[in-house]
Amino acid sequence: MTQDELKKASAEAALEYVESGMIVGVGTGSTANYFIDGLARIKGKLEGTVASSEASADRLRGHGIPVLDLNSAGDLQLYVDGADETTRHLHLIKGGGGALTREKIVAAASDKFVCIADDSKLVDVLGAFPLPIEVIPMARSYVARQIVKLGGQPVLREGFTTDNGNVILDVQNMKILDPVELETALDHITGVVTNGLFARRGADVFLMATSNGVEVLQA
Repeated sequence: MTQDELKKASAEAALEYVESGMIVGVGTGSTANYFIDGLARIKGKLEGTVASSEASADRLRGHGIPVLDLNSAGDLQLYVDGADETTRHLHLIKGGGGALTREKIVAAASDKFVCIADDSKLVDVLGAFPLPIEVIPMARSYVARQIVKLGGQPVLREGFTTDNGNVILDVQNMKILDPVELETALDHITGVVTNGLFARRGADVFLMATSNGVEVLQA
């Protein structure tokens, strides 16, 4: 199977978690797009969705699926999104698409977080994928210096602005042995909006697409 076929298989498997009357949190990225396209077939079951990015909101609306503001939707029963890396503890790195802050907010507001990805995303130790950190623009250099002290090599994502009007530093060459501790340390740096470690609130279920089918990993 191609990687696109694996992504689609994982996304299709997540549709099983959608129940009638739900407001579903929807992530961002290529795998999440397959989930959005799948939702279009069962949109009659949905009360609505909450999108983690403008791009996902546009795709949902294009299918005629209602998109709600999280403030009016309240707590969600389900959030479905992809990941750039995940461990068997279901600690994740997310934010390759730049939507990490809104993704983290929607994940925090959801009872169940179902992660969808292919088996190439499963790693023993996080950090081979550069860790995205959303930063207030005026704090960019200060935050970068603090990250260097933590052992990372921050690189500005050139020509990119988040939906929140901020910049992203992608931190390279970090072996993240304690994701919870590092997530907390990064969040305490003044000027950081959030970072792409989803460890304090990781996924509850990982639907991992393999050439032999979709494997279900539970937290």
